[in-house]
Amino acid sequence: MADPKTAIPPAGVARPGVLSLNIREKAALYAAYMPFLKGGGIFIPTSRSYVLGEEVFMLLSLMDDPNRIAVQGKVVWITPEGVQGSRTQGIGVQFTQDETGAAARATIEKVLGETLASSRPTHTL
Repeated sequence: MADPKTAIPPAGVARPGVLSLNIREKAALYAAYMPFLKGGGIFIPTSRSYVLGEEVFMLLSLMDDPNRIAVQGKVVWITPEGVQGSRTQGIGVQFTQDETGAAARATIEKVLGETLASSRPTHTL
């Protein structure tokens, strides 16, 4: 059972419906993808408040693909406003360990191809 203190957003924070992320360039996808997470994950720029462990539902649009990827995940990374290094404010979401999470990871890694081996900086590490 989840710890209620980590599963409920702070008082006064509205629960989001669906997070939508539209990535049109391979460089932006590389910067957002989090391959070091078990099952993969993605960084979503947002100014909305989240707590670690919070469940979220995402619709991802990648490049020119008209199909959106629907995937659930949980918040495992928070980059707060005003962080050092001019990092983008947002959350890192680990994909669920099911068919939808695996499909999202496979699709992203197929698009990125050899770019995954790059040492360019990302939104996370």
